[in-house]
Amino acid sequence: MCGIVGIVSDSSVNQQVYDALALLQHRGQDSTGIATAEGRSIHLKKAKGQVREAFRTRDMRSLLGDYGLGHVRYATRGEAANELEAQPFYVNAPYGIVLVHNGNLTNSRELERELATVDHRHVNTGSDTEMLVNVLGSELQSLVGGGELDADRLFTAVRRTHERIQGSYGVIALIAGHGLLAFRDPFGIRPLVLGRRTSERGRTEWMVASESVALTGSGFQVERDVAPGEAIFITPDGELASAMTHDSPVLLPCAFEYVYLARPDSVMNGVNVYESRLRMGERLADTIAEYTPSGAIDVVMPIPDSSRPAAMEVARRLGIEYREGFYKNRYVGRTFIMPGQQERKKSVKQKLNALESEFRGKNVLVVDDSIVRGTTSREIVEMMRSVGTNTVTFTSAAPPVRYPHVYGINMPSRSELIASGRSIPQVNEALGSDFLVYQEVDDLQRAILDGSSIEGLEMSCFTGDYVTGSVTDEYLRWVEQTQLS
Repeated sequence: MCGIVGIVSDSSVNQQVYDALALLQHRGQDSTGIATAEGRSIHLKKAKGQVREAFRTRDMRSLLGDYGLGHVRYATRGEAANELEAQPFYVNAPYGIVLVHNGNLTNSRELERELATVDHRHVNTGSDTEMLVNVLGSELQSLVGGGELDADRLFTAVRRTHERIQGSYGVIALIAGHGLLAFRDPFGIRPLVLGRRTSERGRTEWMVASESVALTGSGFQVERDVAPGEAIFITPDGELASAMTHDSPVLLPCAFEYVYLARPDSVMNGVNVYESRLRMGERLADTIAEYTPSGAIDVVMPIPDSSRPAAMEVARRLGIEYREGFYKNRYVGRTFIMPGQQERKKSVKQKLNALESEFRGKNVLVVDDSIVRGTTSREIVEMMRSVGTNTVTFTSAAPPVRYPHVYGINMPSRSELIASGRSIPQVNEALGSDFLVYQEVDDLQRAILDGSSIEGLEMSCFTGDYVTGSVTDEYLRWVEQTQLS
């Protein structure tokens, strides 16, 4: 999971990309980067850390041009601490291409061999994004020869890129002197939203981003989602062309986007994230009522922030008082997307503080968006015990996470997932809670899809069914052995 944005503007684009990335900061905190195009020149700056830490006035002054792109990184391949793996990635042929990618390629081993032996291109890191930009560059170079680039050739190159890569990918690329390209994997696993606005001079300006909040927060009107398997090309003058570049696309977006990753004020694939979380609470409440002893709950509390809508609906539906007893330090990043188990564990107590008067002597039901490794959940239960909570009923708005996620979320190893190989009573014991209730898989799917035209969801971390059909047991073993969490 990362955040990406591309803008074609009628004026200097550097500050616009910066502001849009700040709206997507929740999607990645490891590193960030911005690239802009000025005629046939590409200007690029990337660094470790968050957006506000990475860019200085001198950096912004050097990012010249009216169209550009940006990235905030949450590492799922390679190493979070490696500055070489920060995006965007650049290749100089053909034309000069700079690219950002949200997702994860599941055939990176094969691509690395092909690039070396067939394309004769060098990659300098373990990043699948660097492989992707080289595959796109190689396919485009084979088509243009000495001719001029046009949309048809570009879309053919994207079609050939689809044929070579597997996994999840939302992609935005600058092609020096020509414009901005965006395309999405044929399953639509990772989100990509298109918007437009009219400049003061009457020209059409465009933005493509991971979430609608980046568009609406920047004054753009949401046009639509980029469709699975679709490619969009926008010239520096704001002329847009699009084409379907895959023969059999199907929309199966990642369920975890709605559970946790996206901001609640975003709309993706036509689904309002906030409303989907309310529906998760409604369905979770019914399961809580079925499995929790009558009278075992005095108050309902959320683990801030992403579980708040679900917790409010749980309290309303069960007719139990809703309270907020956990207070969050806004200056500590999202624990789930921090690299390394020790870093996550250390940050839990820095991030949350329990208000003793809300817990002492009470039977408390807490709602979290999900339980992944259990690190945060165990610390929260211990915190509640330390301030005198009578009983702890721990609930999750998502089902048990039992399987690795290989499409762009950092859950590579079954051994680190607290629900893998454990029954719910065993997870309850491991967490130290008195009662534990999870959302049912079917209820989560219905909560997200209610009222939408989406055909299904990517739910592999809950079910073990990988929608791309190319994820083998051998691949999962390799991921567990080679990728850090």
